[in-house]
Amino acid sequence: MLDCTKLLCGTTRAADALRYRERGEGPTDMLRYALDKRPVVVWNLTRRCNLRCVHCYASAQERGEAAEVSLEEGRRFLQDLADFGCPVVLFSGGEPLLHPHLGELVAAAGRLGLRAVLSTNGTLITPEKARELQAAGIAYVGVSLDGQEATNDRFRGKAGAFREALRGLRNCAKAGIKVGLRFTVTRHNVADLGPTLDLLRIEPVARLCVYHLVYAGRGHDLVHEDLTHDQTRAAVTLIFGKTEQFHREGLDKEILTVDNHTDAPFLLRRLWERDDPLAENAQTLLRYNGGNNSGIAIAAVDWNGHVHPDQFWQHRSLGNVRERPFAEIWTDLSDPLLAALKHRRPHLKGRCRDCRFLDICNGNFRVRAELVYGDVWAPDPACYLTDREIGVS
Repeated sequence: MLDCTKLLCGTTRAADALRYRERGEGPTDMLRYALDKRPVVVWNLTRRCNLRCVHCYASAQERGEAAEVSLEEGRRFLQDLADFGCPVVLFSGGEPLLHPHLGELVAAAGRLGLRAVLSTNGTLITPEKARELQAAGIAYVGVSLDGQEATNDRFRGKAGAFREALRGLRNCAKAGIKVGLRFTVTRHNVADLGPTLDLLRIEPVARLCVYHLVYAGRGHDLVHEDLTHDQTRAAVTLIFGKTEQFHREGLDKEILTVDNHTDAPFLLRRLWERDDPLAENAQTLLRYNGGNNSGIAIAAVDWNGHVHPDQFWQHRSLGNVRERPFAEIWTDLSDPLLAALKHRRPHLKGRCRDCRFLDICNGNFRVRAELVYGDVWAPDPACYLTDREIGVS
């Protein structure tokens, strides 16, 4: 996750992050700079969903799995996360609002000191549901949109999904919940990126997260629908430009990019090329963050209790929280994939191994390399910087 607003506009200083690294305490937006990182856990509560999005990494479906984690199992799992020191649990799906015990689990997380956030398509958030979420203690709701109305509804497989999602996020805002937008960019909706960014001017949202496509779930079939490298550069340049424009205008919004760590050196090169005094601060913060944290500071647990290195590794289970505590699974380096992800540099191959920006990218997404090349340690095919730009001859 790259916080474009903080890095391009200087709203966070390296000294702030350094104090957090040394003391191990601070606001949640400083978590990415911690030395001893406990993972943010994406909990895919249910596989059930009311939509059928073409890029769904969970391959969600109309009906959930018969053996989904029960309420009592869920409470024990949350206790395990709290005992381990996990700072955040992100309730996801499928569509988590279809889970019968979402409110109870959110409240349980809050009582245990876990920050509870929600990832949703937004279409089911009525005013009553928004008030329930607020009462349960939800800290943040991210609502997914994938373009303007026609584009979004085609992606989501339902006419009216765009308007329902906007109603949902407005209901959250009225209930006093911090809310943001999530946009996954592909060749088919990249033209809608600019207008979606401009929604920050008119909608009551605190942030916009732009997600790069990761080839997993139904997204596996979208490998050839991803942006070309030139299209990606243009899209990220647009995001950076809008970020700086909004800051100049005094618009207090956050813009982030997610799931392609090439964005970090691309941002740094932008600052270098114009001799920006913010470059040194940005480079320090990016080094603190360390790049891709799959298997390190991000984990995923699915509806059946299987633990994954992140939410896109649904095909690789590290263990099951019904059988062993999460902390035991997450620290068990007898699993070769987990051990290698935590200490991946010796395993990386090709241009990733030799990249001058390895300390701020960490080899990007290994799951993309596995799907495209059949090798977890091959270069990430979504890296859009040239060999010259990354210092590889």
